[in-house]
Amino acid sequence: MATIDDFKATVGKRYGLAKANRFLVIFTPPSQSLVNLSPLDIIGRLASGTGIDKKSFISDPRDIAFLVESTQLPGRNINTLDYQAEKETIKMPNGFIDDDVTMTFLLTGDYYMKDMMETWMSSIVDTEKYQVGYKRDYQADITIQQLNDFDKNIYGIRLQNAYPINISAIELNNTGENTIQRVTVTFAYDRYIPENFVQSKISKALSAIPNLPFGLKLPDKISSGLRKVEKLRSLL
Repeated sequence: MATIDDFKATVGKRYGLAKANRFLVIFTPPSQSLVNLSPLDIIGRLASGTGIDKKSFISDPRDIAFLVESTQLPGRNINTLDYQAEKETIKMPNGFIDDDVTMTFLLTGDYYMKDMMETWMSSIVDTEKYQVGYKRDYQADITIQQLNDFDKNIYGIRLQNAYPINISAIELNNTGENTIQRVTVTFAYDRYIPENFVQSKISKALSAIPNLPFGLKLPDKISSGLRKVEKLRSLL
C-alpha cells in the first residue's frame, strides 16, 4: 500500500507540483489592433481630460502579459464515427478538434484590452462595411507557458493562427465600488502545438515580435533569420 512518504518521493523526483498561478501569456495582435489613429478617439481623450501622448497612438503588446488574470491550457477531443461491426457498434476515430481558449484580462482606466480586442475583431468582420478580412491579416500565434517557482517554463503550448471570436459583456453596478473590472475574450485557432522548454522559448520570442503596420515588412536579413529560427523550432 502506498504511503505518504511514497507520495512525497514521487512529487520530489518530479520537481514538485505545478501551480495554477504560475503562468505567462505572450502574443502580439495584428498591427491594426495596436495603432490607434482614430480622430474621434483622439477628440474623446482630449474632451475627457485623459490626455494624449505617444502611447495613445501605439500600444505596447508587452503590457498584455501583465493584464492576463486567467487562462487555460486547451483540451483536445478525438472525433469518432460509430461503426457497425458484426455483433457490436464500435467507435472509429476520424479526426480531432481543439477546445477554444478563454482569457480574462484586467481592465485599466483607459480600457486598453477592451479597445484592443474590439479593434482586432473589427479587422475580422467589419461591422460598418459588412466585409470579412483575410485570415493572414488578423491571425496571430499565442504562446502560453506553465512556469515553476523560479519563473522557468516547464511546459508550453502555441495556439497557431489564433484570433478572438467573442468578447464578454462587462457588468456595471452601484454595489461594486472597489470591484476591478475585467473582460473575458474567447479565442479560436487552427490547432495547438505542445512545446518543450527550448521550443516554447523560441515561440515566446517570435510571438513578441511586433507586426509592422501599413503593410510594411521587416528587412530581408531579419526575415531570413526569423525563418531559420522557425525551422529550428520545428526540428526540435
